[in-house]
Amino acid sequence: MDTHWDGVRLHVVTGKGGTGKTTVAAALALALASGGRKVLLVEVEGRQGIAQVFDLPPLPYEERRIAVAPSGGDVYALAIDPEDAMLEYLEMFYGMRRAGRALTKMGVVDFATTVAPGFRDVLVTGKTTEAVRRRGKDGRRVYDAVVLDAPPTGRITRFLNVTQEVAGLAKVGPIKNHSDLVSGVVKSPETAVHFVTLLEEMPVQETIDGVAELRAAGLPAGGVFVNMVRESLLPPRVLDMAVKGRFDVGELALGLKSAGLADSADASTLAEALVDEVVEHARRTAIERSERESLDAVDLPRYELPLLADGVDLAGLYELAESMRTQGAA
Repeated sequence: MDTHWDGVRLHVVTGKGGTGKTTVAAALALALASGGRKVLLVEVEGRQGIAQVFDLPPLPYEERRIAVAPSGGDVYALAIDPEDAMLEYLEMFYGMRRAGRALTKMGVVDFATTVAPGFRDVLVTGKTTEAVRRRGKDGRRVYDAVVLDAPPTGRITRFLNVTQEVAGLAKVGPIKNHSDLVSGVVKSPETAVHFVTLLEEMPVQETIDGVAELRAAGLPAGGVFVNMVRESLLPPRVLDMAVKGRFDVGELALGLKSAGLADSADASTLAEALVDEVVEHARRTAIERSERESLDAVDLPRYELPLLADGVDLAGLYELAESMRTQGAA
């Protein structure tokens, strides 16, 4: 399928808290897996957000299938635990998993990742990029794509810029080599960092700032997913009149009576209440229009996802995934 992201195998999803970042990441994984592909959905913040979105028990630190995508295809999930990732790291590079468990009991692992938080990021991004690179016995990639439910926008550049973050921690050796390997994937054309926002001032501004910071660090900006978009219910002329305070209450009352929706005694009261709703809707629509114009400045592909009236459930995820596919995001 011709999409905006042909060749991208690592989709990093970030966004301000409350924008629906995990929901968008889950829907994107479903969209990418559609048609018989195999996709891994990864979370790194320890919130078990994936399990909540898919209505599953808490996920262990292992890759397991959690959903079947539209038209076939499988979505696997992995909730990365930094402690287990560090044990895996010690075994992989030093052959000392048992010693690592002893260090865990002593609290040394927590101490190391607290003193050097960049090391924690290397562990979790390293596990993710390993899944991107991994090949089966037949030489083919194990996963067609990996979707990373990443930290919020304010921390995303530091989280991904692992080479710089561990520069003061290790100049040579396995840690340095490992971070260079991670950076090679993250900064390559195989990676795209997508931003999730709402049409509100703070999330939009944080998205604009995040894109600028990402570009300054030489990291690949992807697309912008505008979440929870509400369809405008009235024509532009009516909205403009409402915002300017020129909406005719009397005309609306007559219309309600003519349509048989209210009698003469109730028409005016009902009309006044409806006008308040119309004015609020018009003001919100004007703000959303302004925020869309602000997002034009980032010059990235943009996808608008509908507000789900019944909330986010599994059916809602499939609806969002189809919307993404229709717009060329997957």
